[in-house]
Order: sequence, then structure tokens, then C-alpha cells
Amino acid sequence: MIALSNEAFEQGADYEVYVFEKDAELAKLPLGRTRRQWVRSQFEAAERQWMELTDGDRRIAVWKTKSTGTLPAALEEARVMGLQMYKRAASALSHRMQLLSLSKKFALEACAEGLWLGSYRFDRYLSKAPTSAPGKVSVPGLDDAVLHALSALVRSVFEARDLINEPVSALNAEKLASEAVRIGKEAGFKVEVLNKKKIESLKMGGILAVNQGSIDPPTFSILEWNPKGAKNEKPLVVVGKGVVYDTGGLSLKPTPGSMDSMKCDMSGAAAVIGLFALAARTQLPYKLVGLIPASDNRPGGNAYAPGDIVRMYDGTTIEVMNTDAEGRMLLADALSYAKKYDPELVIDLATLTGSASNAIGKNGMVGMGNAPAKVMDALVESGARVYERIAVFPFWDDYAEMLKSPIADMKNIGGKTAGAITAGKFLEHFTDYPYIHLDIAGPAFLEADDHYRVRGGTGVGIRLLYDFLKNRA
Repeated sequence: MIALSNEAFEQGADYEVYVFEKDAELAKLPLGRTRRQWVRSQFEAAERQWMELTDGDRRIAVWKTKSTGTLPAALEEARVMGLQMYKRAASALSHRMQLLSLSKKFALEACAEGLWLGSYRFDRYLSKAPTSAPGKVSVPGLDDAVLHALSALVRSVFEARDLINEPVSALNAEKLASEAVRIGKEAGFKVEVLNKKKIESLKMGGILAVNQGSIDPPTFSILEWNPKGAKNEKPLVVVGKGVVYDTGGLSLKPTPGSMDSMKCDMSGAAAVIGLFALAARTQLPYKLVGLIPASDNRPGGNAYAPGDIVRMYDGTTIEVMNTDAEGRMLLADALSYAKKYDPELVIDLATLTGSASNAIGKNGMVGMGNAPAKVMDALVESGARVYERIAVFPFWDDYAEMLKSPIADMKNIGGKTAGAITAGKFLEHFTDYPYIHLDIAGPAFLEADDHYRVRGGTGVGIRLLYDFLKNRA
């Protein structure tokens, strides 16, 4: 992780970046008059976004914003530009980079955010980890409060990415729970872990069914952030799917392009842990409860099978039609358990369906639910601001008809169509409170870098929900 500060370097930076919006602002560039005029002529003569030059021992980059119009677009442009600047500094073998703006309108915070998030690497298993260059970045325009909040955000996202990128050999359900406990102690939120014996005593049939094929026991983690002076009386509950590895069970997945990346099937759980860490580190004045049902889904031992009837925590009987629809089995028990908190709102995050990913790809998540429209609208607005966008799908009751079973209360899958929606309607059955379901299957894990959303686990959902909660508080 690079060291980002708002203090200028004592010995100066060896790579300085100046961002501007209008050519007239180049008059503030710290160069001699002749060189300033030359730089301005270069931008006026051609449609270019950036240029580099040397000035003594300094290497200077000058970047022009695109001025794309809407605030969300401008913020995202700044994040992407920040990472591009960092990469240019790295290619110049810089050790100390400094970022300044010649424009009052330019979003330095967003620029620093993209730069910092894009510097992430999961390299703990490399025999020789690459060094970060530049390792130190200064953004003098950031005030202390902004820098603190940004540092907390980046750290929390990085912790979530680390959890997602860990192979199941290093992160089974028990280890995921212990990591939640460790991070909770460090950040300042409470974690209680229910073991298999307790899960059995609660008769959480969905979690236990998925776990039947595994030699590792399941866990059910309960996270709590209860700050003094909280703005809400009833807690907001966040539920994260914690399938630490998904083979599909007896409904086995193909390996290439499917099972090979299924260590990421606990991305929802990682996002919940990251959100709580961020809330605690920034003292967010909002009462939260997090629920993480966790297990792997394997075809071994006494694995649950298509045709089985499973009795869930709330007593509902489920005819299992496909063991690869396991995430909803875990989440259903957690959503039923959430009723005990009398929540004002429940949001779940889950890499739930290929249908959601096929519909909109990596460009956003699918959202649906029965919460008031103004709540979903606020969540969508937050998604636009942080560029973790939500495509809202219909949530009509017609879709629940596709889950009817002749021999049980419900089936665990619908038909060939509307797979993301029928999964959401399945989950809604276990709720009696305002509810939003977020299917993050598309953007949760990437095969290649997408700007500051780097290859592997992205930690999607943390920045979205934090922005939503800040505005709600």
C-alpha cells in the first residue's frame, strides 16, 4: 500500500502533476514564462489530455480534464485520471509523486481515491513481491479530515479485496469468521461467531444443507456497530453471502471460466466486513448489524442433492432443484434471522446469479426489492456518485409464481428466464421488513484491470453502502 499524505516533501517531488480545466489556468504553472507559454501552445494546437516535460531535476506532467458535464461522470473521470497519473509516474521510475490542481473545480479527493485504489496488488504469494513505484504520493490540497476518511476507505476496501483473493485452502468459513473478529478488534466493531453446534440448535436448515458436502464446518457471524449518538433507533441490517468456495455441489460447475474463480463467492461477506471496518474507522453515526452465513459448497460426503427437501430456519420447506443455487439457501436463513432486530431496512450483497452478470456484465450490479422507492432512489444515486452503479430490475409478484413446488412450499430456482429476479423473489419470502437485494455477480471479481477496479476481487459494495449511509445519517 502506497503512503499517501497531504504534506509536501522536504526534498521535493521527483514527479509533479498539475491538473487544469481551462487553458488560462496554465498561467499558474510553476515554470518560467516562456515555458508556460510553450505548454499552453501545445494544448491549444492539438486536442491532447496530457504532456510531460523536465524542469531541472523535476519531471512534470500536465493534465487537462475532459469536463464531461455531470458530477458523477466528472468524479469518475478524476478517479481514472488519478490512476493514469500514478502509472505515468511509475513508468518514469519516480519515488515521490506530488499531485496539485490549477483548477478550483477539479476533484482532488476523487483523483487521489482512484490513484490509491488502483495501486492495490495481491502479491503475498509471490516469491519476490514487486516494489511500489512511486511509493510515496503527496496531495497537498486535501485537508486532514478528507485524508483520514480516504485512508479508512482505501484500507477497508483493500482488506475486503485480500479476503476475496485468498484461496479456499487459506480461507474456509472458520477462517473468514476469525478474520472478521480480527478486523473488528482492530477497527472497533463487535463480532460474534456462531459455530456449527449453535447453527444446528437454531435449525438453520439452509446453511446446514449446503455444508453437508464439506469437511469444514459452517459459521454464522454477527457484526454490530452501535455508536453513541446514532441517528437511527432501529438498525440497518446488511447481509453478505459467505460461500468461501463454490463447486456447484452435485450440480457441478465446469472449471474453465466458472469454478476456477469461485473463491470469490464470498465477495458479499467481504464487503460487509469492509463496510463495518469503514463505519468504525470513520465513526459513522448509524447503527448497523451485519450477518454473514458462511460455508463452502462441495459434492463430497453426504452432500445435499437435487430432489431433497430442506426445512429452513423459519420453517419453510424448500425443494432443491439445483445445488448450485446454494447462496440463496444460506441467505434465506440469515434474512429470517434478521427479523429479530426489527430493522428499518435490510440490504443483502451477493454474487448470486450468472443471470445478473449476463444481463449487465461487469459494469454494475443488479438491484431489486420492496423498500420504498425513495430508498432505492437514494441507493441508486450513491451508486452513481461512487461509480458502483445499480440497474434496478422489476420485482413483480408474478415472478414468485415460478418458484412454486408441488411437494414443498417453494423450489430453490425458477425457470429458464428471469433468473436474477426469481432468486430475489425467493429471498423476499424470508423477509417481513423493507428489503433490497443487490446481486454483485458481475463486478465482484474481474479477470483484468478495469482502471482502479483491479484484477481479482474488487470490494464492490463497500463504497456504495458507505456513501448511502453517510447521506442517510
